[in-house]
Amino acid sequence: MRAVPELTHTAVGTWSGGRFMHFGVPVEDERLLPILRPGDGIGTVITADVYGQGGADELLGRALEGVPRDSYALVGAVGHDFYEGERDGAKGFPRFTDPRLRGPDEYLGYLRMAAERSLERCGADRFDVLLLHNPDRIGYTSEAVWDAMATLRDEGLASQVGVAPGPANGFTLDVIQCFERFGDVIDWAMLILNPFEPWPGELALGAAAANGVQVIARVVDYGGLFHDDVLPGHEFPPRDHRTFRPGAWIEEGRAKLERIRPIAERHGLTPLQLACAWDLAHEAVSCVVPTLIQEPHPGAKPIEAKRAELAAVPERSPLSPEEVAEIRAIGDNKGCMQLKGATPEHEGEERADSWPVFPELAEVGRRWGIVPERDLVQA
Repeated sequence: MRAVPELTHTAVGTWSGGRFMHFGVPVEDERLLPILRPGDGIGTVITADVYGQGGADELLGRALEGVPRDSYALVGAVGHDFYEGERDGAKGFPRFTDPRLRGPDEYLGYLRMAAERSLERCGADRFDVLLLHNPDRIGYTSEAVWDAMATLRDEGLASQVGVAPGPANGFTLDVIQCFERFGDVIDWAMLILNPFEPWPGELALGAAAANGVQVIARVVDYGGLFHDDVLPGHEFPPRDHRTFRPGAWIEEGRAKLERIRPIAERHGLTPLQLACAWDLAHEAVSCVVPTLIQEPHPGAKPIEAKRAELAAVPERSPLSPEEVAEIRAIGDNKGCMQLKGATPEHEGEERADSWPVFPELAEVGRRWGIVPERDLVQA
């Protein structure tokens, strides 16, 4: 049994602050560095090497200067090849497993190089957890990939390893199959999960728990709505990632928020803290990492206040099973979008983020009570 790194129940990611991912107003260094610096109630920091093509790592490295290494947990993510690959517009950089870049015999060399360079930029000697970032079909299924991830762990570049599907919702059958095939290697998974987006992430939680995989929940803030300062008529900055959401998501989300607000008040929680507590009430979820966003409008909640709210989230969820179920029923989003990964709605050739439900994946669904034509399609 390998020792489990002490990831804290709350974490902050380098995609917060709008510098490397387009959420809200980009925050300048003097404000963002204290947001990312571990301490003051948050002991886990998460980065991905592709953000800013290493820029997020470097900024986090500055934030970590002078902080004792044994006082925080560091989570990294690698997998997008911005070293040799060419960016394809909004699709981003290719995965390192793209056959046009390399074959299986070169996977270990790439992953070792990417991990070492990311650590160098962060000013650290190891990751507590290293995630395979947004894998394609090869990444989910290749023994060469997961043998390589295990080697990085054995070489000391990471204490544990895991997988981070996304950035879009989906990949349900793929990640469950990955847990089943490589559960002896995979310790962590980062999944989208929040009270207003329980689907489809919740479908993978049972498999995670059964295979000893701990979950880091992201998008806990639901596009900032749980920060309570995204209101009807909200104007998003140019290129803000939230503009992909359906037109009435704010109005519908605010209506749902008012229905669950009494539960938050009953426990002395803010809406963000309630969302975190709901996630942490699930057995497989060990860590929550909402996006901390500085909204552009006058009177918006300062990003520093959002971090303080996150830091004050109770380690153990105070919610009863009945409250968890009530919130889930209010937030039910099943069928609200077309999913990525293996889905019955896939059309055309296999793509890096979309493919058919192959027979072996349909069998995975049968084992876990998931009927793709019922559970993985847009209503």
